Amino acid sequence: MILAGLTLLLLLLSIPGSLRDTFSRGGIYLFSQEFIEDIPRRLTGPGRFRFVIQPLIAVILGIIGGLSDARAGRPPYLYGILFHRHLRRDLVKTGFSIIVNLLLMGILLDAVFQRIIFGVTHPFAALVIGPILIVTPYAIARAFSNRLTRLAKNKPRRTQ
Repeated sequence: MILAGLTLLLLLLSIPGSLRDTFSRGGIYLFSQEFIEDIPRRLTGPGRFRFVIQPLIAVILGIIGGLSDARAGRPPYLYGILFHRHLRRDLVKTGFSIIVNLLLMGILLDAVFQRIIFGVTHPFAALVIGPILIVTPYAIARAFSNRLTRLAKNKPRRTQ
């Protein structure tokens, strides 16, 4: 709850500066050419280590979730969300409950480093970039680890 409150507070406090920047730019930062051009600055500036650490932690959590799914006989994560309507809610709920703090940390860190790198925080960009660094690697790792575990379990064994 503290992390959620801190993240929300930071995003709310960044709105006035973001609005000033939006009016001076004449458009929303998230949908601008400048946003695309700033991506390399995010990858090389202060805080670049989070582009490694956050996805790595998400992958580790995804592998753990995928192994759990395989043991429980659930389909691979993404496949289950897309094609198993009766499992969708449970899969999304378990995935979200596992990575909620990581998501909040991603959003918070993106907002802080935007301020450090660019001098202004764009809350909507933080709400997009932070989760992309977490949700995508988590979902892919959870799905692949489930699939690989199930394939290894069903692999015919040779007898000598």
